[in-house]
Amino acid sequence: MSEELLEEFEDEQDAQKGMFMTFQMGGECYGIAITFVQEIVGIQPITAVPEIEDYIKGLINIRGKIIPVIDVRVRFKQEPFEYTDRTCIIVINVKSTIVGLIVDKIAGVITVDEREIILPPSLSQSGSGSSKYVFGLVKVDDEVKLLLDPEKLIQDEDLSAFGEVVSGTEVSAEA
Repeated sequence: MSEELLEEFEDEQDAQKGMFMTFQMGGECYGIAITFVQEIVGIQPITAVPEIEDYIKGLINIRGKIIPVIDVRVRFKQEPFEYTDRTCIIVINVKSTIVGLIVDKIAGVITVDEREIILPPSLSQSGSGSSKYVFGLVKVDDEVKLLLDPEKLIQDEDLSAFGEVVSGTEVSAEA
């Protein structure tokens, strides 16, 4: 029985290989490997947490689970924007931590042959903006999509900050 489950899991992993959830941020289209994506939820009330990085917007509650959320625009040092009914939160699992990414809107799912992924040019060594989070580029139709590396987007110091914030909040949420 467990051998069948393992095979089923491996088949599912193979089926997701090369699939990316794409989303809009300003005029750019980004993609994140679907293997990181757990779910997509609409924008909802966010509880602000004092004295944390400006791109960490706070915490949301999804079915009783407290999840930290970051505004990807602010993380990329772009102008913040007013959230709309198209604004979504992509809930991802990075290094065994659940995090929400606030994005302008979902564009869809694409399948990419890894041979079509182009390494991004190193435009600057300073690592400013979104370029340091991009591991590749892919052309789909007439549009270039920037493929993000969630492990660079969510750094180790963010993970430890999330852990402190969430563990302290879960206790108070139960009280």
